[in-house]
Amino acid sequence: MHFALINNNRVEAQPQLKGLCSCCSKPVIAKCGTRKIWHWAHKNKTECDNWWEPETEWHRTWKNNYPAEWQEISLLNERTSEKHIADVQTSHNLVIEFQHSHIEHQERTSRERFYKNMVWVVDGTRLKRDFPRFLKGKKNCFENTIFYATDNPKIFKVDLIDWCFPTAWLESSVPVIFDFRGDGTMDDPEGLRNTLYCLFPQIGRYARVVEISRTAFINTTTNGEWALRVQEFINHYREQDKIEQQKQQQTISHTSNKVTYTWRGIPLIGGSREYKRRLWTPNKSNRKGRR
Repeated sequence: MHFALINNNRVEAQPQLKGLCSCCSKPVIAKCGTRKIWHWAHKNKTECDNWWEPETEWHRTWKNNYPAEWQEISLLNERTSEKHIADVQTSHNLVIEFQHSHIEHQERTSRERFYKNMVWVVDGTRLKRDFPRFLKGKKNCFENTIFYATDNPKIFKVDLIDWCFPTAWLESSVPVIFDFRGDGTMDDPEGLRNTLYCLFPQIGRYARVVEISRTAFINTTTNGEWALRVQEFINHYREQDKIEQQKQQQTISHTSNKVTYTWRGIPLIGGSREYKRRLWTPNKSNRKGRR
């Protein structure tokens, strides 16, 4: 923890200090060694917030982009009495969670249900393979095209997202920001690590990935514009997907009396109706390709 309570004041860890946890009100002591960043830890083993993870320098650096009074905010669900510490909660009630460690599917979904209005920022350098895999997809170096350009050079339609993003985040119900810069010491000759990449909840066939500058992300989450922009963007691409589906259906309808419908080279009994059924029935095996 970055802060503990001493005489009801939030205080950073300093040698020999003792305080109370802002979440469970139990004793904590300052850990001020040379191997880890200075932090507070519970004096005894205790069940406090089971979502809490040890902080890295990456965590602390991100949190310090926001005012101290927004950091480590204890939030209570009055109906269930469940209580957790948000990494950051802005004055506009947006929760920002910074995630370095691996997270299980159940915990991720539980956090999203608990915080509701939130965004993840994920350390994309935890595993060495994550950034090279992302880069290979972004540059379309697989046999299958992964990133499709749109009218906006910073927005991409992405197919087969599990080829370039960690599977733990693919079904998130909120935006996920991938930060591939780490501590800033990694090679980045093309300057791609400094950009943030936002994966939006998938609607339709393609996921959407947006390039965002760090300054823009911090500014919009600070001034309250983030949630509004996210909703506008999701509404826009939901409408786009709807229009594209209608166009495809019209194309099939207009040519149905002129075409012999086949599936993988085999004529279909049932013509256009059977073709539509197979086209729109979710079937992951139909979309597999070779990497």
